[in-house]
Amino acid sequence: MDRPYLEALRIPSLSVGLYELPAGSEDPQRPHREDEVYYVLQGHAVLRVEGEDHPVGPGSVVLVRAGEEHRFREITEDLLVLVFFAPAEST
Repeated sequence: MDRPYLEALRIPSLSVGLYELPAGSEDPQRPHREDEVYYVLQGHAVLRVEGEDHPVGPGSVVLVRAGEEHRFREITEDLLVLVFFAPAEST
């Protein structure tokens, strides 16, 4: 992937895409205006949400509410995450 996030689907009520971060990289995310669900397809990391750490690996599902500070950290294996925004992110 040339970009870390690649949107695959967008309708007014939902956006879905793939988020890819290489091992050892830093996650540049900022809080979003939409609720967001992460489903980890591959890799291992820690997702910090509002100061609380959530270890994640394949099969992990984490909800991040709109406006919450969040970021993947300690990315020990290349991370590939399916991301759902509801409603779809404003462009």
